[in-house]
Amino acid sequence: MEFNKSPSPDPRGLSLIFRALHHRNYRLFFSGQGLSLIGTWIQQIAMSWLVYRMTNSAFLLGLIGFSSQICIFFFSPFAGVLSDRWNRHHILIATQVFAMVQAFILTTLTLTGTITVHHIVILSLFLGFVNSFDMPNRQAFVVELVEKREDLGNAIALNSFMFNGARLVGPSIAGILISILGEGMCFLLNGFSFFAVIVALLAMKMTSNKKETQKTQVLKGLKEGFAYAFGFPPIRLIILFLGWISLVGMACTTLMPIFAKDILHGDSQTYGFLMAASGMGAVIGAIYLASRKSVLGLGRIIAITSCLFGIGLISFALSRILWLSLFLSLLAGFGMMVHLASSNTILQTMVDDDKRGRVMSLFSMAIMGMAPFGSLAGGSLAARIGASYTLIIGGALCILGSFIFAKKLSLIREMTRPIYIRKGILSERDERRRN
Repeated sequence: MEFNKSPSPDPRGLSLIFRALHHRNYRLFFSGQGLSLIGTWIQQIAMSWLVYRMTNSAFLLGLIGFSSQICIFFFSPFAGVLSDRWNRHHILIATQVFAMVQAFILTTLTLTGTITVHHIVILSLFLGFVNSFDMPNRQAFVVELVEKREDLGNAIALNSFMFNGARLVGPSIAGILISILGEGMCFLLNGFSFFAVIVALLAMKMTSNKKETQKTQVLKGLKEGFAYAFGFPPIRLIILFLGWISLVGMACTTLMPIFAKDILHGDSQTYGFLMAASGMGAVIGAIYLASRKSVLGLGRIIAITSCLFGIGLISFALSRILWLSLFLSLLAGFGMMVHLASSNTILQTMVDDDKRGRVMSLFSMAIMGMAPFGSLAGGSLAARIGASYTLIIGGALCILGSFIFAKKLSLIREMTRPIYIRKGILSERDERRRN
């Protein structure tokens, strides 16, 4: 992708934090996706609460988490190959339409009183299949929405701000709606929210940026993507670490209804507030990253915030006081979001454009593809030893991973410096100053 290299005034304050919104297409994407994501979080909270209300089973909570994400593990790599060959704009429109259909089917079954756990599992599998194509395309598509290379890191940080801002608002709305109108209205609201992002995508004026369509087979393209990503240590280490944190740490979200109902003795509103607190922490983290001018130093931030996430999980598992649990949920949300967004930024700034879709598919697979195994294992373990002990184990493993990753930082810096100098992200003068 060609970036506009013309000089621009050095932004300050809010203009610095929200500078990517100066690009019209990104502004449309940000507003439409932001509204849709609120609906997505409302549906996710309502679905988890519905399953736990119907079954009172920690294992089935884990099973639903598993079924909603397992397709991402298997299909994201193939979606990444197609992302590098097909029009990402058109793919995203299609995925949003299919996700909207899933929400309306879920609404109909719930409002008519015919919903069962089997229905939820099947619909979760379908949505996971759709998301396996949506996530890597959406990550790679951001690069096409900003013309200035220096705004890319800010756009990625604002994406995280958008996602976690929705995570702040959505659960709070869901907790209130569930208690007043029931889960079915939450699913209906999510279905209508997809109109916002579909309209925004249709309103974009995309430049004709056609790549020469490669005639290589999908499997060959898949092999090339794996060889490129795992053959370069910085990309390999970041993706493997993301997968580890997702595997051992994401059970927190799956088990949250248990903490809300059985440990803190609350209701659906308590569940919504806990998730919203996590979202608030993530929003604070996104604002922090958006205010940064450079990608330099993000490797160290990844190690620190993943450790902070683990500490937050352990402390949250031990808390029995609501206000303290809310604060600790905020702390864990901050650590997790900064870790994910920093990893995303480093990957996006170092990869070759013709491999971007495949690398971001592996990024999606590491986060969302490993999460179902963590959800299933977390639900099974919680059914045996309790949710608190399960979360303590997960937090300790996150801390262990952060120390191992920290030992590899010098290698990552050494191998990424030439790429950053070649791309103009790091100048020779900056390099001499650092030395």
